[in-house]
Amino acid sequence: MDARLLSWARAVKARQRTQGLPVLWLFTDPQRLPNPRQAVAALPRGLCGVVFRHDDAALGQDLARICRARRNALVVAGNWRLAAALRAGVHLRRGMGAGRGGLVTSSAHNREELARARRSGAALIFLSPVFATASHAGAPGLGVTRWAALARGGKVAALGGIDGATVRRLPRYCRAVGAIGALM
Repeated sequence: MDARLLSWARAVKARQRTQGLPVLWLFTDPQRLPNPRQAVAALPRGLCGVVFRHDDAALGQDLARICRARRNALVVAGNWRLAAALRAGVHLRRGMGAGRGGLVTSSAHNREELARARRSGAALIFLSPVFATASHAGAPGLGVTRWAALARGGKVAALGGIDGATVRRLPRYCRAVGAIGALM
């Protein structure tokens, strides 16, 4: 785990004393992180969330137990039934869907998706990719200036190429970040 990223997360959490949402989110990835159990178990207690993007219900049950024990949030990408079975929140893809109670997060990649995610009632929207990322090799990032312009108005987190060096380039109002490699 990137110590600089963890330090940033703790500083943001201290500034947001009344904010109940995690500031540091691990996105599971079937290709880059096929077995995320160890990474999830290593996340700092009470500071983090996990966006579960696998289709394996047994793995989801294991991660739900780990997250509950460590007081970390869990949301399931795009699968309301699995989310309900795991007593987890839901992560909407590109803002499609609507909140049905519990924690709802969403991804967004442009202005239209960001607006859709806001209308969906997402508590936190991951706007990505900010920087170049191994998850989408060759795809251009938004860059800090464009990300910052789109993210104004709150409830937006940064995703894509986030690590201890890049997180320091984000504006101070960035409320949370998501990562894969920096949290493995």
